[in-house]
Amino acid sequence: MNSRTLNSRTLNFELNKQEIKMELNSFFEFMQSLKMYDLTQPLSIHTPPWPSYMPLGIQYFKRIAGAHSGQGANGQIITTSNHVGTHIDGEIHFFASGRSIGQVPMEEWIGPGVVVDISDSVNDYDLYSPELLMQKAEIKKGDILIINTGYHRYAWDQPESDELRYFVKHPGPDPSFHTWALDMHLKWIGVDCGSADHPMNTIIRNWHPGSFNEAEQKLIAKYGKTWDEMFPPEEYYQVMHLKLFPKKLVHAENLGGDIDKISNKRVWIGLFPLRGIELESSMCRIMAWEP
Repeated sequence: MNSRTLNSRTLNFELNKQEIKMELNSFFEFMQSLKMYDLTQPLSIHTPPWPSYMPLGIQYFKRIAGAHSGQGANGQIITTSNHVGTHIDGEIHFFASGRSIGQVPMEEWIGPGVVVDISDSVNDYDLYSPELLMQKAEIKKGDILIINTGYHRYAWDQPESDELRYFVKHPGPDPSFHTWALDMHLKWIGVDCGSADHPMNTIIRNWHPGSFNEAEQKLIAKYGKTWDEMFPPEEYYQVMHLKLFPKKLVHAENLGGDIDKISNKRVWIGLFPLRGIELESSMCRIMAWEP
């Protein structure tokens, strides 16, 4: 190898290093310019779990108790179910042969998506359809889909807090929604209310017969069908859980936080659960980033 060739290779190497450095600087500048949104509901002992689940409990097992005496640190014990506040339902929550939360690669929790705001189009017990969502925002195959029903305004931490409305009366998917979600190959779904299923397609129907009667009368007035005619129980009971989890399509519930700030926008979304190998579900932090 002559000196000219060696000098040329050295020069190319130095130029490549400069290009890489410039690309890194551009990347960091871009990341610093991103707007970050927290779509997570605050967590407290006052945060209600899904009905019948264990709530969050927190107690101290050690306290600082003085600078030069006592135990010298604060420590707490937490007892809770996995379904308190913002959480992701895992596959094995309803499908015993599925993956636990800790077995799912982080790549499946992060990616492009859209926050679709239908809050001006739905009310108590209403149904939302794929067509309604697609009218509001661009939804692409493979997206993370977050649905803003507006019912986060009834969460425990809000001025209009209404636990019954939040868990028992929130809108839910129409009969076609679950098959559309699979056809779209959605990564995961998020909702700002108590469940991704309509509450009247869950055990809540039996626990609140008065509310079920209200929901059915509203359905008959709008569609001319009883609830069981519209949603045959053998097909639609917990359909968003029972039929989607075996297909690796899970959902997060009880979103809130900054969700109204990114209505009908395409954003980069990340969900960060505990890496629990045995966990059927997990409380989590959900973030979105916008250029």
